Amino acid sequence: MNIKIIGVGKVKEKYFKDGIAEYSKRLSRFCKFKIVEVPDEPAPESLSQNEMDEVMAKEGQRILSKIKEREYVFALAIKGKERSSEEFAQEINQLTTYGHSDITFVIGGSLGLSPEVLKRANTQISFGRFTLPHKLMRLVLTEQIYRAFTIINGLPYHK
Repeated sequence: MNIKIIGVGKVKEKYFKDGIAEYSKRLSRFCKFKIVEVPDEPAPESLSQNEMDEVMAKEGQRILSKIKEREYVFALAIKGKERSSEEFAQEINQLTTYGHSDITFVIGGSLGLSPEVLKRANTQISFGRFTLPHKLMRLVLTEQIYRAFTIINGLPYHK
């Protein structure tokens, strides 16, 4: 089982890095886990819609270049389907049961994901309607993936 997170931009804050590293280490007993960072596109505060679309398209191309055809892709999107931790675990378990051994999660930059990335995704997942910094979302997602594996394996962490 291979789990990959593709994220736009670098995580620089030590506290995020430490949390991600801890859950990555814990995940190593269940799967091969890696995070792939793609460069973010500079985006000043005041952009026209066309400029925002261009930024998302450039970041989207970078993301898509890191996804292989066989990968099952979850796009993190506010308009995606919300799941409980148990539902998320069940979905991952079913994917692996039915031959999806390469699962990829995509976290966009500050403007979100391009339509091309959303189209490539097999499903969209939402962690609620809150707007969270994409660097924090990496930590939250990594923890939720670990939580899913503890649920799948009947371990007590998730309670």
